[in-house]
Amino acid sequence: MKITVKKKNLINFDCEAAVVCHFEDGKRLSGSAALLDKRCGGLIREMIDGGDFEGKLFQTSIIYTRGLIPARRIFVVGLGKKKDFNLEKLRGVFSKAAQKIRELNLKGFATSLNFGKINQLLTSIAESVVEGVLLGTYQFTSYKTLEREKIKKLEEFVIIEDNEDSFEIIKSAAKKAEIISDAVYFARDIVSAPGNEMTPTILADKAGEIAGKKNVKLRVLDSHEMEELGMNALLGVARGSSEPPKFIILEYCGGKKGDKAIALVGKGITFDSGGISIKPSADMDKMKTDMAGGAAVMGAIKAASELKIPVNVVGLIPATENLPGGKAYKPGDILKSLSGQTIEIKNTDAEGRLILADALTFARRFKPEAIVDLATLTGACIIALGDNVIGMMGTDNKLKKKIRDAAEVTGERLWELPLWEEYHELIKSDVADLKNTGGRAGGTITAAAFLSKFIGDYPWVHLDIAGPAWLTKDKPYIPKGASGVGVRLLVQFMRSLSNV
Repeated sequence: MKITVKKKNLINFDCEAAVVCHFEDGKRLSGSAALLDKRCGGLIREMIDGGDFEGKLFQTSIIYTRGLIPARRIFVVGLGKKKDFNLEKLRGVFSKAAQKIRELNLKGFATSLNFGKINQLLTSIAESVVEGVLLGTYQFTSYKTLEREKIKKLEEFVIIEDNEDSFEIIKSAAKKAEIISDAVYFARDIVSAPGNEMTPTILADKAGEIAGKKNVKLRVLDSHEMEELGMNALLGVARGSSEPPKFIILEYCGGKKGDKAIALVGKGITFDSGGISIKPSADMDKMKTDMAGGAAVMGAIKAASELKIPVNVVGLIPATENLPGGKAYKPGDILKSLSGQTIEIKNTDAEGRLILADALTFARRFKPEAIVDLATLTGACIIALGDNVIGMMGTDNKLKKKIRDAAEVTGERLWELPLWEEYHELIKSDVADLKNTGGRAGGTITAAAFLSKFIGDYPWVHLDIAGPAWLTKDKPYIPKGASGVGVRLLVQFMRSLSNV
């Protein structure tokens, strides 16, 4: 979809549909809704007074203008109660409007960001509106071959602004939102792709597309190089698959030379059968999504490079399949990790923490300012927090606050779980240094406790995205399926480090 900002007035703009907004508790129309209503002889006011539109959140009504203004239709969208208004709701409002317009097979629409007096910065409003439109109209249709002509698509979204100063602010913000949304699309596409079309090798190739950007370098370690380094935890998981594992290293150098990098680590299991401890067949097809953490890291670095965020970042994605086979690792095996610590295998379906153990150890070689990892790590996190919440654990309160603040901006909900010493006792092994599962009780936390053994003294936050990585039903601006969760969160975190 083409995003355009034009220096015009919505009243005089020729388009298929003009979108205006109204608060549920607004006693009178305001902003562009009031202006269009006046030009149309009170059509919007008449609809409200007649009880046909109340302004409830996401409520949408259509008015045909019959030539009173150049726009053929006015879409009036409810913002809900003004006291409850926030940017997350604004994203949803414009997503719902865009979806409705697409449903009617219209090709484009326009709006003004003049909603009356609201307590939000114009740049934040512009970014949220564009994100809502783009993220809410995402469709994964790459593998549909029949009746493709029936797939409805929006072609253009126009923001109208006639004030010179506001025009430049909106134009800049819209471009940033477009870049970030494109990075979310990138991650959603990767996670949505079937396992046979998104192997570790293909995932590394997708990283190569990012490395074509300015200031981004790519290095991919093969199994021989990993063996020489001693990444036996990752290689142990990979043994059951005929697909060769890859260790993807993306470096974005946007900051000053010599500045410490932020290390972003993403789990990259391109398909997870559970290995010898095989999963039930029901919903196993969803296990193509077990590399959503790696996809988020790749998407975030893509956005950072295009936004030219002045930070240095290294992205590490250990990528492999986890399958049963004659050479597959088994319960009872002991693996020696890159850190030198030995790990007793109690369950081969607790594989994500094994590949992350080697990746987190490798991250220390960069002497990073901080380490953040994302992983669809535990079903226990879904049991604890539900489908829509990221579980956060970590060792550094300042870093956790920065991540929490970023989540408040992006609307990606997260909740901190404790990482007390008692949980660490549960991952001690009788025959090795550690065991790869502490049992069902506190499973999300014991998994994080396991990861903490590989980060050294560096500030670290672990984000368990098992719940929100894949949605089974639509949310306002996230269609069901791959959500791309974590991309905007990481980008906002990086932006906050330099106030970009």
